[in-house]
Amino acid sequence: MIAAIVFDMDGVIVDTEQVWDEVREGLVADWSGRYSAEAQRAMMGMSSGEWSLYMHDELGLAESPTEINEEVVRRLLARYRDDLPLVDGAVAAVRELAGSFPLAVASSSNRPLIDVVLATAGIAACFAATVSSEEVARGKPSPDVYLEAAHRLGVAPGLCAAVEDSANGIRAATEAGMHVIAYPNRHYPPDAEALALAHTVIDSLAELGEAVGAPREQG
Repeated sequence: MIAAIVFDMDGVIVDTEQVWDEVREGLVADWSGRYSAEAQRAMMGMSSGEWSLYMHDELGLAESPTEINEEVVRRLLARYRDDLPLVDGAVAAVRELAGSFPLAVASSSNRPLIDVVLATAGIAACFAATVSSEEVARGKPSPDVYLEAAHRLGVAPGLCAAVEDSANGIRAATEAGMHVIAYPNRHYPPDAEALALAHTVIDSLAELGEAVGAPREQG
């Protein structure tokens, strides 16, 4: 039985995985580093501390991880305020499920980005808890951010459903012991091995209510 739902944010609520890639690649070019497709795959799901260190150590940026982190967040906030790319059906799904379950966000995004996305989308009040991987020891695919979300909700992880789009996110939620619902990212789809870990795979967020057993509206 599912008692709570934990949403990933990038790729589930906002279609931003490719925006992250564009911003980080642009910064690497501006700051005379070296970028590659492997860099995108490596950083997907990392916490801010992890990916900013990766950009410093592996991508050749001379600036400190703190400076790198702050500049990436600044550029992302500017993009989001100009045009927030909401995933089709995300706002409706969140509002619908908030009437039946306590909800949380477990995101690799920085805290300022989480707060701006949820406020701009008009759904901040739908979530009883939000967790950034900045606030835990390890980013995805480690389970820390999902375990912390369950802790803040006061619900055992095994009674939570996690909605994820990426391979590292699916692995993190699985390791946390949650019921995993995969909504595969269309830009960077999870590999078959990760997707096989999910309990359910959906093609549209309109299917999410049925996947978690939400009560159907009468009338």
